[in-house]
Amino acid sequence: MLLDLDGYTLPAGAAAAYSSPSQPNAAWSVLVPFFNERELLGGTIASLAAQTRHARLILIDNGSTDGSADVAHEACRRLGLDYMLLTERRPGKVAALATGLRWVRTAFVATCDADTWYPADYLAEAEALLRRPGCAVAGAFFAARDADAETRLKAGRKICATARMLRGQCHTGGAGQAFRTDALRAGGGFCADRWSYVLEDHEIIHRVLKHGTMAYSERLWCAPSPRERNRDSIRWTLAERLVYATTSAIAGDWFFYRFLATRLRARQLTSDRIRERPFQAPAQPGPFATPAHAG
Repeated sequence: MLLDLDGYTLPAGAAAAYSSPSQPNAAWSVLVPFFNERELLGGTIASLAAQTRHARLILIDNGSTDGSADVAHEACRRLGLDYMLLTERRPGKVAALATGLRWVRTAFVATCDADTWYPADYLAEAEALLRRPGCAVAGAFFAARDADAETRLKAGRKICATARMLRGQCHTGGAGQAFRTDALRAGGGFCADRWSYVLEDHEIIHRVLKHGTMAYSERLWCAPSPRERNRDSIRWTLAERLVYATTSAIAGDWFFYRFLATRLRARQLTSDRIRERPFQAPAQPGPFATPAHAG
């Protein structure tokens, strides 16, 4: 059904789409921004539907042209999910996440990528970490979906050991981050006016860590798609990584907003550059790709 937007103003470029009735007892919201992900989005949604902790899915279409919104809508309807489907036309993952966060009404919120598979206990394991005193954010490690238990255990131990040695840093990407909602909002949430570049997953952790700690676990993991990323590099340089490692804990504001932002701006590595994916062929948008405002 259409969302009731009376009394609520969406940011410029955003539109509300379809939703199922909300279940007020949910502890979790899951933000899933997507752009031209029709091939893998259904699998991601199915893995989130299988979670042992109930969650409301907030899916944000960032201007797809391949019918991804139709895939999301049909998958959620078929699986009987508590979900919301939004459109954010301003290009970039940060803008999409910011729009999704506006609709979160739960104690915990996870950011999930549309090309990633999540084991059924993913949210439960993240919640166990977030309920620790002072914990503001939980981080997952990445492993292949078909990896054996020993391989995953080694990867989990590695990220836990790294986090103990290099505190005050982010050691996982946005596909594997889960937050206490109050801490995320206290840190300013996702904001394209504040940070409109790539590496938003590191910048948001910098701000949230001012309001609590980040925890990892040998049991909290997910499986990003193994497909080749055949696009221009959007990663930071070795020099930038070294400066991050040595300054993040003591001069994080300087590192992100004066040092790194200047360098990313010079390389034109804005948030929308993540959308450069030559392996995705554009197609005609479906009926849910550009929904009208409800009122």
